[in-house]
Amino acid sequence: MTNQKHLFALDEGITYLNGAAYAPMLKTSISKGTEGMLMKASRPFTIDPKSHFDPAERVQKLFAQLLNIDNPQRVAIIQAVSYGMAVVANNLHRLPDISAKKQIILIQDEFPNNVYAFERVCRQLSLSYHTVAKPDTLENRGKLWNESILNAITHETAMVVVPHIHWIYGVKFNLAAISERCKEVGALMIVDATQSVGAMSFDVDAIQPDAVICAGYKWLLGPYSIGLAYFGEFFDEGIPVEESWLNRINSEKFAQLIHYQKVYRPFAQRYNAGEYSQFIQLPMLEDALSQILDWGVDTMQQYCQSITQKPLEALQKLGCRLESEAYRGHHLLGISLPQGVDNQAFTEELLSNKIIISNRGVAIRVSPNVYNKEDDMWALVEVLEKSLK
Repeated sequence: MTNQKHLFALDEGITYLNGAAYAPMLKTSISKGTEGMLMKASRPFTIDPKSHFDPAERVQKLFAQLLNIDNPQRVAIIQAVSYGMAVVANNLHRLPDISAKKQIILIQDEFPNNVYAFERVCRQLSLSYHTVAKPDTLENRGKLWNESILNAITHETAMVVVPHIHWIYGVKFNLAAISERCKEVGALMIVDATQSVGAMSFDVDAIQPDAVICAGYKWLLGPYSIGLAYFGEFFDEGIPVEESWLNRINSEKFAQLIHYQKVYRPFAQRYNAGEYSQFIQLPMLEDALSQILDWGVDTMQQYCQSITQKPLEALQKLGCRLESEAYRGHHLLGISLPQGVDNQAFTEELLSNKIIISNRGVAIRVSPNVYNKEDDMWALVEVLEKSLK
């Protein structure tokens, strides 16, 4: 694979290593969004029932292909990760033997959405949070952290909420092993895959999660305010967050909408967010998903590895530390700077050189993609070398 920057609408002269915050968009996706905007703005007479359903179904099929989901109807179109987590919270009371459960397991320094989502339901169901701490050492941190999660899961566990890739440290969690342990004790496993899906392989059939929730504006290269979620069998007869007319059977028959329906569309379709037939965002996301599938996420991972390997070796020689390769991806790097180098000051120095990363307090986060090249990483190394002089 070669550098793909020419396909993106990135400003020239900017070294953008911050795809884990906001991804730039493909030029073709922007064109699709413009077409959708104009359809609503100046050609509303062209909007028909199919306009509400066909683009959504295409997006669901593409996402299902990306995650190896056998049934695209298990994919819901949501507004944000918080919406998907709200669906989970709204249905936790349906878990068999929930009265015997005592804990929801989270990991330390989890993204706030995945903490706030369950505070109310914890009070309602008399559950508490059990936070699995990050190991104090960087040596074998990923391995030790994964072991601690598995050891924490017991028959008192109602649910484990875990990312695929930690949003700060870049640690990769062994979802297949966690899922297997959850099934042994009758707990749900809910995955926030926002920082992995679209950039690295994710196989629902192999992992067997109960839900996978993903924002669209990061590694899926889509617009803001749209996301996608997989909901497994536990959620098939569940309670949606809202009662959208689009989510009921026969809703495509506009002339019959006053024949109110009690039955939802099948599988996860009851969880589609209201007005999910977004004439701007959906075509943009469809275009981006098609391009990602065309590239192949394994190819994208290999490309990120190829452009980061040597610069990372140089950063480590300068005193930086990061997760071992066995427990991280190549697209999201949580880097601890050498002692004496301030994260914020270094981030601002990079910015003055038009190099964009994220300061996440306890680490800097460097997140390249196919629009980057090895020289972008070397530019970061060069700024650090100057900072250490």
